Amino acid sequence: MSAYRDGPASSMFWPLSFDGTVSLEELARNPDISADLRKALPFAHSGSCVAWGVPFEIGHPVLLRDQPVTVAISQTAAQWFVFLHTSDSRSLAADANGFISPMRGIGQLGERAADYVLIYEDGSEGRAEIRRRHQVGSFQFRWGDKCLQAVTAKKPRPLSLNTREQTRLIKDTTAHNPNVQWGERQTQLVFEDPTPFHNFVWAFKNPHPEKPVKGIRFEPVCGTLLISGVAAGNARSMPLRWEKRRKALLRMSSKLSHDSARRLSLLEHIQLDLGQVISMAPRLVYPTDDWEQTRQNLEPGTMFDEVIVEYAAHEEAAFHMQDGSRIPVQDLEECPSQGEFSLEPIAPADQRVILRVVEVGTKKLLPVKLHVHGSSGEYLAPLDRMRNPNPEWFENYSPDFFHGNHLSTYISGLSTIDLPLGQVFLEITKGFEIKPIRRTFEITRETEQITVEIEKALHWRENGWVTADTHVHFLSPSTAMLEGAAEGVNVINLLASQWGELMTNVGDFDGHTTFGTKAAGGDGEFLVRVGTENRQHVLGHISLLGYSGSMILPLCSGGPDESAIGDPVDVLLTEWARQCRQQGGLVVLPHFPDPRLENAATIILQEADAIELYPGKDAYRGVDPYSLSDWYRYLNNGYLLPAVAGTDKQAARYAGRAVGAIRTYVKIPDHQEFSYETWMDAVRTGHTFVTYGPLMDFTVEGKPMGSRLNMPSSGGTIDVSWQVASVIVPMTTVQLVVNGEIRETRALRSDQDAGTWRVRISKSSWVALLVRAKYDDKPEIIAAHSSPVMIHVEGSEFFAAADALTILDQIDGAMAYVDTMGTRAEAKRHKEMRLVLESAYRRLHNRMHNMGFDHTHSVGTHHSEHN
Repeated sequence: MSAYRDGPASSMFWPLSFDGTVSLEELARNPDISADLRKALPFAHSGSCVAWGVPFEIGHPVLLRDQPVTVAISQTAAQWFVFLHTSDSRSLAADANGFISPMRGIGQLGERAADYVLIYEDGSEGRAEIRRRHQVGSFQFRWGDKCLQAVTAKKPRPLSLNTREQTRLIKDTTAHNPNVQWGERQTQLVFEDPTPFHNFVWAFKNPHPEKPVKGIRFEPVCGTLLISGVAAGNARSMPLRWEKRRKALLRMSSKLSHDSARRLSLLEHIQLDLGQVISMAPRLVYPTDDWEQTRQNLEPGTMFDEVIVEYAAHEEAAFHMQDGSRIPVQDLEECPSQGEFSLEPIAPADQRVILRVVEVGTKKLLPVKLHVHGSSGEYLAPLDRMRNPNPEWFENYSPDFFHGNHLSTYISGLSTIDLPLGQVFLEITKGFEIKPIRRTFEITRETEQITVEIEKALHWRENGWVTADTHVHFLSPSTAMLEGAAEGVNVINLLASQWGELMTNVGDFDGHTTFGTKAAGGDGEFLVRVGTENRQHVLGHISLLGYSGSMILPLCSGGPDESAIGDPVDVLLTEWARQCRQQGGLVVLPHFPDPRLENAATIILQEADAIELYPGKDAYRGVDPYSLSDWYRYLNNGYLLPAVAGTDKQAARYAGRAVGAIRTYVKIPDHQEFSYETWMDAVRTGHTFVTYGPLMDFTVEGKPMGSRLNMPSSGGTIDVSWQVASVIVPMTTVQLVVNGEIRETRALRSDQDAGTWRVRISKSSWVALLVRAKYDDKPEIIAAHSSPVMIHVEGSEFFAAADALTILDQIDGAMAYVDTMGTRAEAKRHKEMRLVLESAYRRLHNRMHNMGFDHTHSVGTHHSEHN
């Protein structure tokens, strides 16, 4: 038994003491109640309690069963009398076949259980019927048997998305209440706690509030009731009924720390009596005055002394501040500063508006990424999107985008959204070829629809270029389709995989369907194909795209943290790659170069089709020179691996990781139609570039990226031509990379530019284009990089001895891991894998010897040529 308080008590209500018929301890031994009720009584409320803002003093309850019970109370005149009560279970009579008639449900809907009678000082009475599932419910009830005119005694309360914080919040003084699991936590609320005992709160409107009441008579009709507490009070309307959700701005005299701001969901600074605080978050400050001139995804500032409080409450509820002060909800309009805190209302979002985003000229609806906020910086989500999205790993099922504190969501081009009157601020983005839009709208009661037109600024798609993200997790195919279309990404590769004991997207894989094709009911412009990312935590990861037939298994090997504990290392990346190619797929080495080990053998054995550059956790980091340096090692030794881009997006994981945040542009040959198969073929040719925004075209002697050229032994001069453009991030510099070194540099116009170079080549070389760019408030980044053009000069081999040795060391390391630390597969399988790695080692090793390069060996790879 516990004194449960679900929040502060309202000053408009007071408890009424009475002497009932039995103590809870005595009741637990009473044979006249059900065994289930006796068992549940240790979880009943007792002592000083607060339920829905109404205070109760629970001493000796009234057990109402066969005889009327009258209790005396101190004379009280009030508009409302509030009862805390419950019913014992009522069995249903079934016939021999198990059928029930008449069928009222287990809750016995509408059955008259009792009458409650107010006894006035003048001897008159006020009577109310108590019917089951109206004024009272059962202490244990079937899901769906809600009360119609009463509420369970514990009001709904918010949950923190943070696991540790929610654990502390959800535990109450009863040992029965378990922690809420992570899946349920995504609802961000708890209504009915899983407890064996429920009380119900029912408010009776006194028909004669001017008359003092001196007693209450409880008259049984059928079944058993337990009346634990009674309160009285005055309110203009039903005290248990809350009004629509609202927001207010809380100003504090001192600033919150960053840690406190993260823990605002604990609601320690402010509570409500006849209502509930839903959430608290530091106010975000956007560039209101020049909103339309600022760039997309610009993170707002944070005010740590101003907090947006979201709440739902009765019209006469009051906020209870941490310093002990009270602020009535109805006084917010004229609320003066009260000590450390002050509150002012934020205009409610109650104007329902249809938002349409269309293409200029055609008026065709276009999927886009959408952000809307109000004048106080409050995020405004469409009706079918989360108002408070969860950024954690695999814990968000709404198509949302997090860019730090700047929130957006994806819409199909048509959306319904509730907006406040006054100014609202809208941002729309769609890929790298459409200039982002920031608009300010004045919302009035006449605003029923907003239409925004967008127009392409760049036309790379019309010239045969298609975009792709090679690496996406957790989304459903339909959500991936929406996000891809909204971001202007033509191909989304959704990868099934394994994470310890967790399998993801495996049910979406069928080995043949490309979602979005005309045959599958789409328009053929935006495609989703489910492949797999097969992984080993030391040897590496490999993305197997577009293959047909059965899923390539196992998805992961070798134990934590990729596969399950005890899984052996029984397959190599190189073997997965071979099987993918045999099944018609495309092999990509993801988030290159990490994990940095067996991918060397896969490349040397020429079983990989491309390497994948990705953004990491920082959306403004650009193409990482570390990744480029690793890639350049292989190019320097003649291994042509085109560059593709994948975000490794994992639903909401990582702020700023949108589908296609870094993306691949691939040129489809003029004589071919775009399809998933022609996209794979184009990647294999190497006619690609990766980008964070700038678009490029780049030729050497008129030949595109991915080409191979031959020159005589004397070498010669090559003509390099390029054009670049960007509407997303201002460009600064273009550079020509030759054999991993910057050969030419030129400053760029920020939006578009073109040029040529003539470059002398004297030995076999690879050539690529690099574009740098910079937002005004961020460091300069490598924002785009082409795949190379390989130029073979007769009599000169692609060979960089120091780089070749580092590659050989990686293969040596893979053998060392398989031989020593990796959980051993059965002997035959281990030997087969060892032979694959040895073949890669020998292939590169023999080439190095043929080039006359001497080198040291580990004990496991020593051979007679060095004796």
